[in-house]
Formats: sequence, C-alpha cells, structure tokens
Amino acid sequence: MKEVYINKLAKFLPNEVVSNDEMESYLGKINDKESKARRIVLRNNGIEQRYYALTKEGKPTHTNVQLTAEAIRQLYDADFKPEDMELLSCGTSSPDYLMPSHAVMVHGELKSGQTEINSSAGNCCAGMNAMKFAYLSVKSGSTSNAVCTGSERMSSWMIADHFNKEVDNLKELEEQPIIAFNKDFLRWMLSDGAGAMLLENKPKGDLPLKIEFMEGYSFAHEIETCMYAGGDKLEDGTLKSFSDYTSEEWLTKSIFAVKQDTKLLDKYILDKGVEGIQMAMAKHNITPDDIDFLLPHVSSHYFVEELYQKLIVAGIEFSREKWFLNLKTIGNVGAGSVYIMLQELVASGKLKKGQHIMLCVPESARFTYAYAYLTVC
Repeated sequence: MKEVYINKLAKFLPNEVVSNDEMESYLGKINDKESKARRIVLRNNGIEQRYYALTKEGKPTHTNVQLTAEAIRQLYDADFKPEDMELLSCGTSSPDYLMPSHAVMVHGELKSGQTEINSSAGNCCAGMNAMKFAYLSVKSGSTSNAVCTGSERMSSWMIADHFNKEVDNLKELEEQPIIAFNKDFLRWMLSDGAGAMLLENKPKGDLPLKIEFMEGYSFAHEIETCMYAGGDKLEDGTLKSFSDYTSEEWLTKSIFAVKQDTKLLDKYILDKGVEGIQMAMAKHNITPDDIDFLLPHVSSHYFVEELYQKLIVAGIEFSREKWFLNLKTIGNVGAGSVYIMLQELVASGKLKKGQHIMLCVPESARFTYAYAYLTVC
C-alpha cells in the first residue's frame, strides 16, 4: 500500500462577493414580495457574504461543470500537466444534469486526455466521498495520482421563478401564497463554488498533507430523510419520487426545490456528528491533543457553540483556537466547503510541519458523516 499526499489545493469562487442585502436582487422575490424568512435565517446562520454563479439579473454565468473545471485548471503546472491526470473523482449535490454524470461532464469540459472517472452523488459528503475514492485509488497503487473535487451551483435552484408557479397554484386554491419554510429556508443558506485537490503517492511542494485515514458513517438506518430534492415527503416520513408525480405537479408543488426538515436537523445533526467523530478517533486511537486544527463543515454558526459544548460533554474538547472556519466569508458551499476551507488554511501561513488536521463533514440529507485526518509534512 502506498502513502497518499495532498500536494496541491485550489478553489474557484465565481464573480463578485454577494452581501446579505443583495441576495434577493440575484435570486429574485417570490410573488414579488420580500421573504419573511430571510432575515431570521441570516441572523442565525451568521453568513455575511457568499458567491453566486449568477448576474444581478439572475442569469447564469457558469455551470457546475465550469466551476469545477476552473478549480482543477489551477492545479496544473510544469510538474502536473492535464495529460498526467490518471483519475478524476468529482462530488456534488447539484449536478447540471441527471445524466451523464458530473465527473464525465467535467472531463469533457477539461479535454485533458484519457483518464478514469468517478462521480460521487449525495450532499455535503459527496466531496469527501470523491476524495476517499481518489485516496483509495492512490493508496492501493491503482493510480499514482488522482484529482478530486467538491463543488456546488445551488443558486440556480433558488431563483424565484422556480417557485412562482407554486404560488400561483396556491392562489387558485385560495390558500396563502407563501412558500413553505422548509423550501424558503435553504434559499438563504447555500452558495456556489468549487474546490480541487491533487493527490499523489509521493510528497511534493512546500507543505504536502499526508492522509493518515478517512472514515465515513451513515445513520440512515435509524433516521428518516431530512434534506431532499426531486421528491416530496409523505406523512409517514417516506419520500415520493419526482418520477411518480405528474409533470404539472413538478411545477405546482415545486418538486425539484431543495427542502429541509429543520426539526429533524436540529434534533440529530450534532449528536450524530459527535458520535461519528468519537468512533473515528477511537478506531485510530487519537485524542484532541493529536489534532492541531479542526475543520468542521457547519451549515450555520447557529450550531457552532452547541457543537463545542456537546464535544466537551463527550470528553473530546477542542480548544476554540484549533477551530478553522470560513462560513462567514464564503457561505455554505456544500460538497465544496471542506475543500475550500482546507485550501484557505494551507494558504494562511498557519501550518507547520508535524501538525495534524481533522476534517469533519456532516450531511443532513439522511445523516451521514465523513472524517479525514491529515499530517503536515
């Protein structure tokens, strides 16, 4: 088995920074009315700015494929050329198409020569799952290098036009023309961007990061679905697929909108996350003293203090100076968030050889969690 090193990292954030006050000018107003949820959600999530692959008129400027390709191109140099890539592994929860897969479309955009590909679907853990496929490929010796990515283009899912037909339908039914909170909530949570990593079987560069281990856990056998798109949740907690609705219902019920059961989120996301990190640390016999930087992907600052307290109760306290977060300035980029966080940490000048980094990524879709432990070389 080979050792695996993250030798290069890159990020791509489209266009200009979008402030909280500008969000509705990009996404539009549903039913020509300001969202009542916007200020409440933004006050709790603590996000102050984000990036959208949109113009101020709500027109797309990049596809998810293009965002991902732009991040990958930043990995190229004299030592790693496009034709050197042996594996491309891409994760996202917002692909441009149901098919072909996201990775094959990114490969087509890059036109980088023949390579193996892998697409990881899902939500926030999709980026970590793409990384793990790349890690195992290099570790097993199947390939000597691999590029992995995490990316999102959620803004195009959130524009007001996608919800106006549902509002019109509610008016016809003489009901309140207000989009349900479980849909409106996420319009103020998610943002666009992409991150990329180059994994190789030998360390290169100034501060390569050795991947010591990666672990993942699913609690789907215990908990019903929390975050979903392309379907709707029934009273018994099961999901009904878009393919079982009529094409008219796709519009009148906003079937393809991203939705989240915030009660389930609040009840389980932290407890299961703490349980997951406990299992990963126990399996590899490490303690908080063995971790110099904790990079937790959090969707909202609302969760940060409670997560800190729950870790203390679990006997795994991480002092606050070890926490590295960029949610306020980048927003929640889903599958790309941990890539962008790690890239910014490496670029910050804070790292020293011998230090250790823990990546922690929760996914609320049906409560899955992914972890990686890195050594600065």
